[in-house]
Amino acid sequence: MKILITGAAGQLGRALVEELGRRDQEVVATDLPELDISDREEVARLLSAERPAVVINAAAATRVDDLEADPDLALKVNALGPRNLAVACRRLGAKLVQVSTDYVFDGTKAGPYVEWDETGPRSVYGLSKLLGEAFVREQCPDHFIVRTAWLYGLPGPNFINAILARAKAGKELLVVDDQRGTPTSTLALAPQILALAETQAFGTYHATCQGEATWYEFALLIMARAGLDAKVRPCTTQEFPRPAPRPANSVLENRLLQLEGLDLMPSWQEAYNRFWDLYGEQL
Repeated sequence: MKILITGAAGQLGRALVEELGRRDQEVVATDLPELDISDREEVARLLSAERPAVVINAAAATRVDDLEADPDLALKVNALGPRNLAVACRRLGAKLVQVSTDYVFDGTKAGPYVEWDETGPRSVYGLSKLLGEAFVREQCPDHFIVRTAWLYGLPGPNFINAILARAKAGKELLVVDDQRGTPTSTLALAPQILALAETQAFGTYHATCQGEATWYEFALLIMARAGLDAKVRPCTTQEFPRPAPRPANSVLENRLLQLEGLDLMPSWQEAYNRFWDLYGEQL
């Protein structure tokens, strides 16, 4: 079974390619400049030439704050890109895995979000990803939409890189303590996506590590594993304003994975410890 990965140079794309390599699976790894998913003709041409059985779209515009000032980029990559892949996959009879985000929700729910909760994005990024989901559902029946949150991996950039850079520079860390979510390792998410793609259980899924934390609590674990003693001070979202609104609650429950008996995700602490053991010296 040939699997084509878009965004293969990014955090999740790299983890997927490495996981497929360990399985001796045939993989086509693509990224810019050889494939721009916002180019409809380019997508059709490459997929027709490669004829993959599965396409996993790990390509996205993810600089959330920058996208508030550049909605066209967000819509081209995060909405029209998935549409182009979905149309090509439908014509080929290929499965499509579209990676989405907690930002499709407004973050006001008291408990974890399940797959059928009402969406309500508050940022350009969240809206563009929600439109991407809609295009995939509309254009490709054999699809998996996989929403994840607080994702980290190599090569970054991500929250871990930012925390370690400031700590190593001897700066005090001001970290938000009123946003909750689940730090999710690409090392954990990649096998989960591949397990889902092997099935015919098409639909929308949440896939994050288990449990929840605030950014401040995550920062404390990062500092502890790195053996750093820089001062970490909790703050509120209001004390750390950003151009794009963040959901106060980004906790996703893997409800449909659990119902399908497919939930492979470890706790967020276990996942981070494994990530650090493997890659800590590179960070």
